[in-house]
Amino acid sequence: MNAVPWRLRLQNRGLDGVTLLVLPAVGFIVALFVYPFLYGLFLSFAPMQGPWFANYKKFFGDPFLYDTILTTLWIAVPATLVNLLVSIPVAMRVRLMAHPRLLTTILVIPITLGTVLVAEGLLNYLGPRGWLNRALIFFAVTDSPTRLVHNYWGVFLSLVITGFPFTFLLIQSYVTGIDPSLERAGAMLGARAPARFFRIVLPLLVPGLVITLSLSFVQAFSVFPSAVLLGAPAGPTRVISIAAYQAAFEQYDYSMASAIAMIMAVVQVAIVVALLGARGLVYRGPATGGKG
Repeated sequence: MNAVPWRLRLQNRGLDGVTLLVLPAVGFIVALFVYPFLYGLFLSFAPMQGPWFANYKKFFGDPFLYDTILTTLWIAVPATLVNLLVSIPVAMRVRLMAHPRLLTTILVIPITLGTVLVAEGLLNYLGPRGWLNRALIFFAVTDSPTRLVHNYWGVFLSLVITGFPFTFLLIQSYVTGIDPSLERAGAMLGARAPARFFRIVLPLLVPGLVITLSLSFVQAFSVFPSAVLLGAPAGPTRVISIAAYQAAFEQYDYSMASAIAMIMAVVQVAIVVALLGARGLVYRGPATGGKG
């Protein structure tokens, strides 16, 4: 069968090759993201008991539930900022190396291991009988094991270890995209390295930093395995994802779990929108050029 009449029929109906590629992609996005979101949204307004807003009233009326928002922010925000602040100087240094791929490969190993394996490693190394506590006791630094897991710091360290490679790779892509001739021009005019960074590189890097900060925050805010394995799920590390899990799989209240998930999404979207709105206050012009 000749393909030309088939294409002509599609063109007569207003369909071209680009449209045929876009339609499946749109359908995939709708099936994978839009439909689950809408289903969860409507499910959150169908509580097991009470009026349509009963789940949200229950959440914000119970300190044991709404405190999970601040607990999650208290863990996610510092971990995100640490990853961002550490990634910038590392990325600046890596781009000057002759063979940066080896170091980059080593830094992304935690991504390949996964959160659960990283948590298991931290339990072995930082636990009461881990090598760190054994070394501290052996050298008489402390008389008893230092508690570094099953608390806030265990979850924080896990988020830093697993989130740093993701943040670093994004920062590195933005750093390498800045035209190096801009820094050379600043050096020719007598600007020292700190002045070149704060006056040339950083203003050009801020839009990329905002994107990286947003993505890293969303990743850290959805923490769940680390909070369970390395934290205290019933105490200081009871994050909002644990509350949603308990509502769904312990209380079998899927409507309440959907409401908690919607609240979780609203908090993330609000912070991301605020960050993206602040991005417009900085330079948004081209930062690349002929780098050779």
